[in-house]
Amino acid sequence: MSVTEDEPPPASQGFARRIGRVQATAINMSQMVGVGPFITIPLMVVAFGGPQAIIGWICGGILALADGLIWAELGASMPRAGGSYVYLREAFQYRTGRLMPFLFVWTAILFIPLIMSTGIVGFISYLTYLWPSMTHAQGDLVGLALCVLTIAVLWRKIDDIGRLTLVLWGVMLVSVGSLIIASFTDFHAHQAFTWPAHAVDLGASKFWISFALGLSVGVYDYLGYNTTSYMAAEIKNPGWVIPRSVIYSILAVMGIYLLMQVGTLGVVDWHRMLDSNDPASSSLGSLVLETAWGKGAAQAITVLILVTAFTSVMTGLLGGSRVPHDAAHDKVFFAAFGKLHPKHRFPTVSLLTMGVIMAAAFYLSRHAGTSWKTPPLAVLITFLTTVMVIVQSFSQVAALVVLRRRQPTLNRPYKMWLYPIPAIIALAGWAVIYVYADKYSDKYNGPGLHPIEWSLAWVALGAVAFLIWARKEKTWPFGPKDIREGFLGPSNSEPEEAVTENA
Repeated sequence: MSVTEDEPPPASQGFARRIGRVQATAINMSQMVGVGPFITIPLMVVAFGGPQAIIGWICGGILALADGLIWAELGASMPRAGGSYVYLREAFQYRTGRLMPFLFVWTAILFIPLIMSTGIVGFISYLTYLWPSMTHAQGDLVGLALCVLTIAVLWRKIDDIGRLTLVLWGVMLVSVGSLIIASFTDFHAHQAFTWPAHAVDLGASKFWISFALGLSVGVYDYLGYNTTSYMAAEIKNPGWVIPRSVIYSILAVMGIYLLMQVGTLGVVDWHRMLDSNDPASSSLGSLVLETAWGKGAAQAITVLILVTAFTSVMTGLLGGSRVPHDAAHDKVFFAAFGKLHPKHRFPTVSLLTMGVIMAAAFYLSRHAGTSWKTPPLAVLITFLTTVMVIVQSFSQVAALVVLRRRQPTLNRPYKMWLYPIPAIIALAGWAVIYVYADKYSDKYNGPGLHPIEWSLAWVALGAVAFLIWARKEKTWPFGPKDIREGFLGPSNSEPEEAVTENA
């Protein structure tokens, strides 16, 4: 084996560490809450078949916390913009070169827009409360127009977007708080806490299929606790702030979701949520507000919920578009994604690519065919979780273990509590979601939709794309591996050295 010096990877020049603990926690929470709970509470009830749906929120929170501890250790140890692709590059570079970070970015281009498209679906669902005569075609046009508006809003310098985000974050807090307060002003405990007979039958396969879907929906609503890890280059004292922002945000949002689930069940009979034609299945939040405070208040706060839906789409696409750009900037992805707007300095190719995929996912989910029995939201969640799990979630559990073995001297300001128990819990939770994906898809969507096969096909296509890219870049397996262990240096804020190992 010959080892030669190589140029160090580009530093994150231009980033200022200005975000403290409170701001970081708020950023995570804004990504986590969004429109998710407003549109998925009925879906969770459908999955479990009753108010025992609370199990999904609790178990989803446990999985999020276990996985969050992985993000906390890796983010504190390698506080650089880009998150997962940095961790996967550091962990898997020894055997497979840049394959794993490439596949992560390749997959992120798909699952991040899929997550954002669920916000568009939620927007249309709640818009029907204010516009009950809206046709399916009109809903399509509104949703596609919202995709264009999102790109247009983000087509500007980050300073303007930052000021707008603060205002929209305040609107989201008001909408969530209003729903919780309203639900407990007209609360009926027997509706919320009376479970059907045999609601939890651990010996029945039906329960575990429902549990897998509920866990998938639950963890979908918690997604976003890793936002500060993606923007780690802008966090003050990241080794201390990132772990706390992850843990605090998960615990706080878990409390919010439990209050929302119990509160809404105490106002609206859960049987209504099983009927896809009932407003309780599409605009539950508005229905709760109308029941508690009247039609006028419900309409006013529904407008705020619509703003919240847009906020979740906008902020998600804002952060997501930076992932392929950062990877391309570090020469771990196609160079075109590293292009910035000449004046406003935002990633144009990444933003446009993810915006188009988001619009396509929204439109296709609304025209999936009559064999798909569940709402478009369930279809989108099924696909995005399977695609995300196979490349990011499984791989990051492995990355944590590999880095502890390969880089034992890595500066770890935070180390996972009770290691490796949380990592095992996270791995088991993600495995349940992935293994049962086809089964609950057949049950709820009808035969013919196979998320596991589609996720594997996407990864296989990504592997082909990697081979094409690697041949052009003359990197492994068509050239030497770049072994980068710069985080082992005196400062762990940026990689500082790289060596080349011949393949």
